[in-house]
Amino acid sequence: MANVAFLILALLTVLGAVITVSVCNAVHASLGLVGTLLSVAGLYATMNASFLSAVQVIVYAGAIMVLFLFVIMLLDANRPISGKDPLPYITEIAAVGSSLMAAAFVVVAFSYKDPKPLAQAAASLQNGAPGPIGETLLTRFLLPFEAVSILLLVAVVGSVALVQRPAQQPDPVLEAEGARVAEGQKADGLEVGA
Repeated sequence: MANVAFLILALLTVLGAVITVSVCNAVHASLGLVGTLLSVAGLYATMNASFLSAVQVIVYAGAIMVLFLFVIMLLDANRPISGKDPLPYITEIAAVGSSLMAAAFVVVAFSYKDPKPLAQAAASLQNGAPGPIGETLLTRFLLPFEAVSILLLVAVVGSVALVQRPAQQPDPVLEAEGARVAEGQKADGLEVGA
């Protein structure tokens, strides 16, 4: 039964991820990400990692997604994305960056040697108890742990930078027309703002 639940949750996780990257509306993409994060919490629960499951729901599906939705609503980013790229050469930069990232993952995947066997590492976590998880995260996995926090910060700053609107420029025609109306009112003996 646990295998069936795991398979269903894995399919829901992939479905939420596909929704996240395929929809044009930022709010719908965020809701797809919430579905993905909740499904991952369910996957943790099926593997008897109840602490990780609870942390996944509280921190990621709760706090981080509230932050993302707040930024989306604050910047009025719930409009569908237009076909025009907001930054010049962004597609080319993304292609180069993705290629470099894929190459780095291939190099790491074929050259990494784990210092501990997987069974020994899993046994040291004691079925997801908070103490051993915290010790493992802040000793052996400190660099990836901090890299994820920097990645989240860069994602929020990047979303703000991409959606930021240019400052309103004054319209010289409207200003000239307003000045002409004000002069006309003064000439008629009317005070502006009275």
